[in-house]
Amino acid sequence: MIEMHALTKQFDAFLAVDAVSLTVRPGEVLALLGPNGAGKTTTVRMLMSILRPTSGWARVAGYDVTEAPEAVRRSVGVLTEHHGLYFRMKSEEYLDFYGELYGLPPAVRRARAADLIDRFGMREAVGKRLGEYSKGMRQKLALIRSMLHDPPVLLLDEPTSAMDPQSARLVRDAIAQLRSEQRTIILCTHNLPEAEALADQIAIIRRGRIIACGTPAALKRELLGAALLELRAAAPLDGVVADLADLIEVVAAGPDWIRYRAADPTVTNPALLQRLAERRVPVVTLSEVPRSLEDVYLQVVQEI
Repeated sequence: MIEMHALTKQFDAFLAVDAVSLTVRPGEVLALLGPNGAGKTTTVRMLMSILRPTSGWARVAGYDVTEAPEAVRRSVGVLTEHHGLYFRMKSEEYLDFYGELYGLPPAVRRARAADLIDRFGMREAVGKRLGEYSKGMRQKLALIRSMLHDPPVLLLDEPTSAMDPQSARLVRDAIAQLRSEQRTIILCTHNLPEAEALADQIAIIRRGRIIACGTPAALKRELLGAALLELRAAAPLDGVVADLADLIEVVAAGPDWIRYRAADPTVTNPALLQRLAERRVPVVTLSEVPRSLEDVYLQVVQEI
């Protein structure tokens, strides 16, 4: 649904995007992460056919961003940092206006607007002018606008920014539902827990280059090492830990607990439990120690 190959954008002497190659399939969410100024927005603008690539190519929904810009724009819904809302309008007027720009018949655009307004819990605000909306309400309306023409591709820049927790949850649930409807989504965000919860693939960009790409689980394995597990027992482990050295790499221990690394937990954990059972050590819990996408992101950005 989205293909980029050696996509590059040069502004005079400044290389904003440097040979980015990515593929996003139907129904996938790609989270594009990186510091401010890393090239995320420039990449998205090229995918929107707003900026022309200096070199390389990209296709969105099968259309080349350079050769078929109008078809690309019809195929994408965009949420940007600056919403461009018309504050004197009311939400239904505003959405009807944009629906007409998209070429939607009156009955279709009004039905879609009503459905999206209800989906995002905006029905009570319909009678207000947009200038009276809170930041979170404006964000939700801008997201509704991006979805009004039922596009197969969504390009979302900080979709839950400035929202209260309940509204942010509504938007995250909507993104998850849209993915299940075979829409393809690129999500630019600084909210790393949100990216980890929503994205199938993570791409980290710095100074215009992709420096890491993969599933959250794969990136954790690659950059943080083997899985870290914790075992807690109902009895002291004195004298037992030394007998486990051939099975596990113990990285920390207490009177009744150990933390260890396991390259393949499916093999290591059963052998470990069997040995502890032979030594009559009652195990209370055995679980993986959570490692966050933030750990991956900070390590990658600091190292490169």
